[in-house]
Amino acid sequence: MTLGAGELPHVSGPNGTGKTTLLRVICGLLRPEQGLVSWLGKSIMSVRAEYQAVMAYASHEPALKADLTALENLRFAVGLKRRVTSDELRAALERSGVAACADLPARVLSAGQRRRVAMARVIAMSATLWLLDEPFTNLDAAGSDLMSGVLQSHVERGGSAMVVAHH
Repeated sequence: MTLGAGELPHVSGPNGTGKTTLLRVICGLLRPEQGLVSWLGKSIMSVRAEYQAVMAYASHEPALKADLTALENLRFAVGLKRRVTSDELRAALERSGVAACADLPARVLSAGQRRRVAMARVIAMSATLWLLDEPFTNLDAAGSDLMSGVLQSHVERGGSAMVVAHH
């Protein structure tokens, strides 16, 4: 499979068919049993730093520290990847529809709000390649529409994304 700029494949299937495993292999978190994952013609293992600089992964778990606020969670996670300002982080929260939750601890957020904060993290990373595991889980209709728009905007600007989901 080849994934190019402006593309957004959606891999769907029942539980246990390997969707999450596929994303973990593409991210470089797991080694493939067969084949090779490459970026710009080179194995991702040989260009690890360059690959990680352009890739953002959101697992099916939002991966938020419960006692940190939404903004603090973003500052920590995105700060591991690049320098980022509070204004950029707040803009990402706004884009994902949870700006009002910026100063609330993650433990008080609903499952849908946590999902939106996780997506704000992806947005704030400024990566061209998004790898998303179940990005619509726990979102209401408005949240699903918003996330669809965020994904569409990303690929229209020349980014690429792979989504794996049951639906």
